Amino acid sequence: MNNFEYANPTSVKEAVGLLGSKWGETEIIAGGTDVLSLMKEYISTPKRVVNIKSIGGLNQIKKDGDTVSIGALVTLQQLLDDEHLGHWFPSLKQAAEGVTSPQIRAMGTVGGDLCQRPRCWYYRAGFGLIARGPDGQPLVPRGDNRYHAIFGGGPALFVSPSSLGPALIALGAKVTISGAKDRSVSVAEFFVAPKDGEQRENVLAPNEIVTGITIPAGGLANATYEVRQKEALDWPLVAASVAIKMDGKQVQSASVVLGHVAPTPHRASAAEAALKGKIITEATAEAAGKAATEGAKPLSGNAYKVRLVQTAVKRAVLRAAQA
Repeated sequence: MNNFEYANPTSVKEAVGLLGSKWGETEIIAGGTDVLSLMKEYISTPKRVVNIKSIGGLNQIKKDGDTVSIGALVTLQQLLDDEHLGHWFPSLKQAAEGVTSPQIRAMGTVGGDLCQRPRCWYYRAGFGLIARGPDGQPLVPRGDNRYHAIFGGGPALFVSPSSLGPALIALGAKVTISGAKDRSVSVAEFFVAPKDGEQRENVLAPNEIVTGITIPAGGLANATYEVRQKEALDWPLVAASVAIKMDGKQVQSASVVLGHVAPTPHRASAAEAALKGKIITEATAEAAGKAATEGAKPLSGNAYKVRLVQTAVKRAVLRAAQA
């Protein structure tokens, strides 16, 4: 990797002041499980690396009334170890359990999970987010696209790598962002499908930092189900997170969010509509799974994901109902 300046701020204000005004000038490092790989491969060549691990107060989980706050530096292992969090939000714990590496659980952070760059092999090989060849034409539709998007339609065809994003969106969570002016956006609004190679995959400006997540503790039945090739460390082929508000035995409302099928976590509105007013049975869960594939446009090598979406949604719904 290239030489770089290293900064170790002890406050959010100091960290923000050390960030550049353009993408690529600086990088933020917390757990480092993604950014160091990017730097080693020369995908990212920052002039300055800003370590935020020394900032106090960002590694805590707190409940205040009907809201749970999770600091951006909370690790995946902390999510798994917090008994109350697993009770309130099993979908979040189940998503964290999908990261099977003890090392990444110990180092990877909530903020880092939301901000990690795409795992698309074209991007990681230096072809950019939209991945165009020397002729200027997109590479993904005519290349090896086994693990790419089946929703969204392009030009970006990578899939959002976030493990926690779908569960947080289904739960109605918000992201707290610090910069020149602090702000808060829903996790659903945080993720963006870039239209060109100059855009990023989220709404952050180059001089902003994710400092935390807030989740309403609304008593929703919730669950995550992932389909993967192997139990060892790997990204899922498809994931589904659901959060369901019950009225007796009937579904009053439901949120169904898919992961690893689009450049952003994908809201399956048709599946939500299929569940509303129903009693959850295997048949209604299966109908929701089929509805979740509405609008899917698989590429030449990833049509299998359509069937996996059906399975993941069905099993997530049944898992939530049994919780």
